[in-house]
Amino acid sequence: MFLCNIFSFLLMFMFMNFFILSLYLLMMEKIYFIEFNLFNLNSLSIEFLLLVDWMSLLFVAFVLLISSMVIYYSKSYMFGDLNLIRFIMLVVLFVFSMMLMILSPNLISILLGWDGLGLVSYCLVIYYQNLKSYNAGMLTALSNRIGDVMLLMAIAWMMNFGSWNFTLYLDYFISDYNMNLVGLLILIAAMTKSAQIPFSSWLPAAMAAPTPVSALVHSSTLVTAGVYLLIRFHILLMNYSYYILFIGLMTMFMSGLGANFEFDLKKIIALSTLSQLGLMFTILGLGSMELAFFHLLVHALFKALLFMCAGNIIHLMNNCQDIRFMGSLINKVPMTIVYFNISNLSLCGIPFFSGFYSKDLIVEYFSMGELSVFIYFIMYLSLGLTVSYSFRLIYYLMYMNFYFFGFSMIKENNDSMIYSMGVMFIVVVFSGSFLMWIMFKNPYLIMLPLFMKIFVLMFILLGIFIGFEISKLSLSYSLIMSNNSNLLMFVSSMWSMPFISTFGLNFLFINAGKFNIKYLDQGWSEYLGSQGLFYYLKNFSILLQYFFKFNLKNFLILFSLWLFIVIIIF
Repeated sequence: MFLCNIFSFLLMFMFMNFFILSLYLLMMEKIYFIEFNLFNLNSLSIEFLLLVDWMSLLFVAFVLLISSMVIYYSKSYMFGDLNLIRFIMLVVLFVFSMMLMILSPNLISILLGWDGLGLVSYCLVIYYQNLKSYNAGMLTALSNRIGDVMLLMAIAWMMNFGSWNFTLYLDYFISDYNMNLVGLLILIAAMTKSAQIPFSSWLPAAMAAPTPVSALVHSSTLVTAGVYLLIRFHILLMNYSYYILFIGLMTMFMSGLGANFEFDLKKIIALSTLSQLGLMFTILGLGSMELAFFHLLVHALFKALLFMCAGNIIHLMNNCQDIRFMGSLINKVPMTIVYFNISNLSLCGIPFFSGFYSKDLIVEYFSMGELSVFIYFIMYLSLGLTVSYSFRLIYYLMYMNFYFFGFSMIKENNDSMIYSMGVMFIVVVFSGSFLMWIMFKNPYLIMLPLFMKIFVLMFILLGIFIGFEISKLSLSYSLIMSNNSNLLMFVSSMWSMPFISTFGLNFLFINAGKFNIKYLDQGWSEYLGSQGLFYYLKNFSILLQYFFKFNLKNFLILFSLWLFIVIIIF
């Protein structure tokens, strides 16, 4: 417990320093490079470089704030856990890996931070040691390994230029095919870390980790590392902008659709994280990195609070995560539900909540572009789906009957969980407008026709209506879905992506391996090959040894046999 307090205070102190420093750099418009030259290898200079500007420091500050509150929250959530010290150390290690990745413009040190994130994430996902956690951890680790390999290939390719500090080459090589290849490799790496299609299945699976980990790792920091990397490399991605736009839109649509059919509280929030990551990719595809960064920061705050509230509810309900057992929680845990609803409404983009400032701006910026009807349709439909699953969740938690144990005494305790959620709540309420004032030197002036201005509001209202209507369907819902079970399975299981990522990729190879080991390695090749030869030579040598012993009887038999053969032949 003492360790939690120390680390929480230390990270909060660091957050304040970094935040003030980032505001100073933003106002003064300064960027600092801190370079440590390690050694030179022929013409290749090996150095450790830090890029200190307002963007990197602001992101680091938000990571420190969320991790500080998560560690303080864990003091109560993980109370009585035998491995609490290991858990806290893993979280701190994760924070330092994230800081290394954010502050470095050098591909080598980015890879160190990137791999640190992957390794610590794997350790945290398998923290509860059971079969489901091991499978989820393996899926997480292997999905992220693809991104690591892409980064290694980018490092190998950049050896052609004599340095791995990509910031020194962005303007010079903007039209060069070589740097376009680096941009493509970085894009694939970012897609794996940010769980875009077709690498989406690991993010809901990673919910096997403890809830404080989900609040920190799988909502606000680890998954946004890919988006942050693309923001840094945005100049190299101009040739791939339409691909990024399409991938982001498909991820948004797929996760929004899946969340409307999900009943696991943490998985619904994980799918909403996936939806918001798709939105960030979409706006990056349109070429506005400032807006993507703005939404990244705001989303990190309200999504961390959402996970903390969900964790408190799960904690009080004896680790039950099924929303069908919940209901009337406003009477039992009023404070948690207030925090939950505020962050949920921010997620929907309801006017004047923090998420509204970024989401509304993104959608209006999107509407100004000259894009196809298909892209507009998918974008607005995804927005409606976001509101739909959020209000479905609110309905299940607040208005449904309480289906948990009849005599359960669920009530809030005034412990560290409520205090840390309270601090996050204050930050969430003011962060949207505050960040909008400080980040944009010139306000976005967006002029649209009236029907396009109110289009967003119409889809939000439509989403609220659909969300409540889906929640009310019970008997008829099951009857409709039993007739269309294949369609339901396809939609609710993220377009069958978890099956493709696990059995789809492995089944043929595992079967081929089984056939190989059963019929070849331990079958005919074993019988005719090494082991068969060994037994044959062994038995033959035993026979020869028997004959070669100095025995008069053996010699007499062999001599008689020889005489017999000679007589027959001649």
